[in-house]
Amino acid sequence: MQALELEIKELIISSLSLEDIAPDDIDSAAPLFVEGLGLDSIDALELGLALQKRYGVSFAAEADDPKRHFASVNALVAYVSAHAGAAAAQQG
Repeated sequence: MQALELEIKELIISSLSLEDIAPDDIDSAAPLFVEGLGLDSIDALELGLALQKRYGVSFAAEADDPKRHFASVNALVAYVSAHAGAAAAQQG
């Protein structure tokens, strides 16, 4: 498991207070919503805020398709990988 993937799994667990779930219990390719972890829209908002605080990325509903980016851990890893560097450059 790559470092960013593990960090995002740990962030999901901590920011959503998912008790009795370990990072290894989360399938990176499985859906995060409905099936899979069974997250809902409130969870998406909380997770989005946690990702923004930690990595400086934002999910603009008008510019992006947030459902696609929140589809799975793999999708979040790809989004954060692609956008975290740009966010850091804008801040610096």
